[in-house]
Amino acid sequence: MKNKLFPLLLLLGAISVTAQDRIIGFSEKASEAQKELEADYEKQLSADNLDQWMKLLAAEPHWVGTEYGEKNVKWMEKQFKSWGYKTEIDTYHVLFPYPKVRVLELTAPTTYSAKLEAVAVEGDPYTAQGDKLLPSYNAFSTDGDVEAELVFVNYGIPSDYDELEKLGIDVKGKIVIAKYYGSWRGIKPKLAAEKGAIGCIIYSDPEDDGYAQGDVYPEGPYKNKTGVQRGSVMDMPLYPGDVLTPGYAATKDAKRLKREDAPTITKIPVLPISYEDAQPLLEALKGPVAPASWRGALPLTYHIGPGPAKVHLKLEFDWQLKPAHNLIATLEGDEFPDEWVIRGNHHDAWVHGASDPISGMVALLEEARVVAKLAKAGNKPKRTLVYCAWDAEEPGLIGSTEWVEDHIPELKEKAVAYINTDGNSRGYLGAGGSHSLQAMVSQVAHAVTDPQKGVSVAERRKAANVMRGGDNSFKLSALGSGSDYTPFIQHTGIASLNLGYGGEGSGGEYHTIYDTYSHYTRFKDPGFDYGVALANTAGRISLRLANAEVLPFELTQWHSTIETYLGEVMKTLEDMRAEVEKHNKLVSADTYELVMDPKKPIAPAKMKEEVPYLDFSPIQNVVADLKKSIATFSKADVLALSGAKKAQINQQLMGMEQVLLQDKGLPRRDWFKHQIYAPGFYTGYGVKTLPGVREAIEQQEWKEAQEQIGVLATTLKNFDVQVQQLNSMVQ
Repeated sequence: MKNKLFPLLLLLGAISVTAQDRIIGFSEKASEAQKELEADYEKQLSADNLDQWMKLLAAEPHWVGTEYGEKNVKWMEKQFKSWGYKTEIDTYHVLFPYPKVRVLELTAPTTYSAKLEAVAVEGDPYTAQGDKLLPSYNAFSTDGDVEAELVFVNYGIPSDYDELEKLGIDVKGKIVIAKYYGSWRGIKPKLAAEKGAIGCIIYSDPEDDGYAQGDVYPEGPYKNKTGVQRGSVMDMPLYPGDVLTPGYAATKDAKRLKREDAPTITKIPVLPISYEDAQPLLEALKGPVAPASWRGALPLTYHIGPGPAKVHLKLEFDWQLKPAHNLIATLEGDEFPDEWVIRGNHHDAWVHGASDPISGMVALLEEARVVAKLAKAGNKPKRTLVYCAWDAEEPGLIGSTEWVEDHIPELKEKAVAYINTDGNSRGYLGAGGSHSLQAMVSQVAHAVTDPQKGVSVAERRKAANVMRGGDNSFKLSALGSGSDYTPFIQHTGIASLNLGYGGEGSGGEYHTIYDTYSHYTRFKDPGFDYGVALANTAGRISLRLANAEVLPFELTQWHSTIETYLGEVMKTLEDMRAEVEKHNKLVSADTYELVMDPKKPIAPAKMKEEVPYLDFSPIQNVVADLKKSIATFSKADVLALSGAKKAQINQQLMGMEQVLLQDKGLPRRDWFKHQIYAPGFYTGYGVKTLPGVREAIEQQEWKEAQEQIGVLATTLKNFDVQVQQLNSMVQ
């Protein structure tokens, strides 16, 4: 689902690892055996398998509810069974809208009817499959028939509406046109509706992923003038999953909300279009010239409006329950069968989905094949490995969310961790996740060799960070949302990771008819070298979690990360206070008025409410206590303990992430329960760390901010109690 999967995020934990170092969680003897196992695992990975399987799985469109999607699931089930896995297909019945009517017309001052169709290209037969191709649309737009003046809102994010307010431009009763990028697409209609707009159009500007970036498809990888990005606009920051069954599984007989009562369906109609269809609309706009930072790469002067451009938007959808088929394949552990390491990737796509998600899916399949082969040769994992192929991820993380909601008690008891992949291409390793896993993932990254450079993928990531102005440390990024890890970590408190390579396979194929086998093998990962690298990376992580004597959760780096987040939040408040004080001084001195161009008037600047001081001491005190407790635990030689003691510690470590949840959830969205990581209410995929406190400050809800400081302090205090219990076990 997530575009370009990882926008070159920072990676892992700052530790130096050599080939002779002991693997975290393993004794010296077990560490050597694990290294031999992983070397054998790596040798057996086959790029040819990834190539053949992608060609099969991406041969036809396979969005949720399609025959080809079900065919793919049954084919994968057959492979898993042949490798020795126990399999089941868990089917949920979820609401999915298919577009029936899509009309977009410029009705004034000139006329134009949008084509709303991407053209087939020479050399790519997959783009010429006619009616099999899913029409371009935004899932979970509401039905609507509206006509109004048009307003250009740049990326349609909060700062853009601040700029419009300065210019005295109101979108109430208007239809807005926004560019893709800048935020997750669902934020654009959400904000527009809150501002009073009655419709939303989203287009791909060539500045972002078209000819301004490079040659367009089929000559190059970038979006041609007819390409359109499909995608969901469900209000996932409220809750993901089936819109009619919030918080519980969409089984066949589940009680469902009425569609008109589902809060995650957009309030206004939304339609994505190509830059070919956007150009006549933008050319018809007048009003103020857009700020320099708003202007794209189309050959026109970007005006904001409103009008005189007037558009008619009409959308109707066929709202039906569709079967979402999740494939669950299990290889039972030899020693701890009731401790599960869960590995997942989605299999559904908006069209063919070669890059998103099949490039990740075939890496998972190859990983599972080799792991099973090793098990048959006598190297059965100690813990149970559960491989999952999720359906209905693209419309809103639906398949994985429904499965998690259906299995919460069992998952909380048995799940060790969840490892997610999605799209993959050439480039650098990106990794995000629970920071208790940071040290372990860093060791793995130092053990995997980059297929292009011959150095570890950790060293290559480190070099990229430095060249982009960062430091030479390695850190996991924090997880927001955008793929199937969301219900595991945000709702259930299972330590999670999201992995993928990228950065050198950029293009404009995302969620278009051009995301095909032909495009992928030319531009994204020719030879599937990075598909093998992904299988190598994720497989080593899965095997280490499955075989560790003591689970490789490391808390010192976790604590350092929490300290960093707290410092960031406190600085945010200080910066806001300084900015408001500066602004108010300038208003008092008439500075804004004096520099205003009278021929380009903007709304007069107003005094802002002063930013109060908040009491962070409850969090500061418990963070200090945690540092002492974690330091004590880090000194313990847990590997020297008895098997019974290690088993007891492992059970405690498995539940640590759950302690970071609060049953009441975050303000205004109780589905999201994690107090350290959450997708932003107005960023969608983008993460907000310490979200309850941070977002209350950002939204200037001062009473709520102080309350959330107390909630977070309580959460961290509970975590400290858990660490102290660990300390009692090792004494």
